[in-house]
Amino acid sequence: MTSIVPTIRVQAEDFDLQAEIDALTGGRRDVGAVVTFSGLCRDEGGSLTALELEHYPGMAEAEMRRIAELAVDRFSLLGLTAIHRYGKIAPGGNIVLVIASASHRQAAFDGASLMMDFLKTAAPFWKKEHLADGTSGGWVAAKDADDAARDKWL
Repeated sequence: MTSIVPTIRVQAEDFDLQAEIDALTGGRRDVGAVVTFSGLCRDEGGSLTALELEHYPGMAEAEMRRIAELAVDRFSLLGLTAIHRYGKIAPGGNIVLVIASASHRQAAFDGASLMMDFLKTAAPFWKKEHLADGTSGGWVAAKDADDAARDKWL
């Protein structure tokens, strides 16, 4: 097991991408690559006013940490930050952020991809649509494509 401690947060507040990169890499001379993924709430063709994200407190953070430690160990990452928001998020708003740093680019890309692929399928988060006509579109169902993306890492 590595001594790298991933930064894991579940929060209602927005995050600042550049501030998070700076926190992960500031003063480091061993980092050769930083890969970021920022997931946004999309408009769905004008039909969506918000996504409401819920999570299982405590369990969501624990699962995110488990996934992050797997990514750090598998790809010898030098750092990893994963932030997931909850609450109502309007189109264009930030939902999730993953930042992976490594000595080389492929490890950073792979670490970020593994983190997101497992986060989509294993961490206890749920999304409910709020539609422009004032109705609720219901809970967003899991997708087989997300499971397939995760399974390539197994």
